[in-house]
Amino acid sequence: MTDLSQQPDSSALGTAAEPRCRSRVAAVLGLLGELLITAGLVLALFVGYSLWWTDLLAERQAHQAGSRLRQSWTAPAAVDPSPAVPYQAGEGVGFLHVPALGKDYQVLIKLGTGPEVLNEGVAGVYQQPYRAAMPWDTSGNFALAAHRDGHGAKFHDLDALDKGDAVVVETRDRWYVYRVDATVPETSKYDIGVIAPIPEGSGYTQPGHYITLTTCTPVYTSRYRMAVWGSLVRVDQVDAKRSPPPELQG
Repeated sequence: MTDLSQQPDSSALGTAAEPRCRSRVAAVLGLLGELLITAGLVLALFVGYSLWWTDLLAERQAHQAGSRLRQSWTAPAAVDPSPAVPYQAGEGVGFLHVPALGKDYQVLIKLGTGPEVLNEGVAGVYQQPYRAAMPWDTSGNFALAAHRDGHGAKFHDLDALDKGDAVVVETRDRWYVYRVDATVPETSKYDIGVIAPIPEGSGYTQPGHYITLTTCTPVYTSRYRMAVWGSLVRVDQVDAKRSPPPELQG
């Protein structure tokens, strides 16, 4: 007959096993936590590096393209060449100046809004769903888009613009001076009305000479769009010294 008094105490074994089990679980959870923290840090560093690197590349590309455009302007031109220029997608149109975003703020403007254009750190002229009017056209909306983050982030501070701020478009032979009339802080990214010839929500009710600047919002997302609208107040002839208009001086 088996002597039960010599058998191990099962309750004691269970009590001893529980701490070992809990220690293993704690170790696994601790390792998992460390891995998650490490992964988060790596992801944050990657995002930061990506934004910084795309900004660097875009700035270099935009600077080179802008220099080439200005050099092309030194060649002899017709008396009033702008209306006849047959721009192609990706070609330089001029420069955007916004004093409220910095004394030296300057953005190269190119035709098109595809990633192959905007990723070069420029402001792109909409070609669809509405084909933007050029500043020298008889009327219409010169609608532009640019990245808010990464790839130059040229419109990162677009939300700082307010009614009355100057927006100047520089071309080979003209300075087109606009004044901001209205903004929409947030709208659907599918709201194409903001770039219509008579922009919806802008307060404009009849054809005119308008400019629209658009970008993503909130920052670091593409969930919504914001828009800034302005109307043309003056056109100045470029002189021999290429002296900027008063809005860009001081």
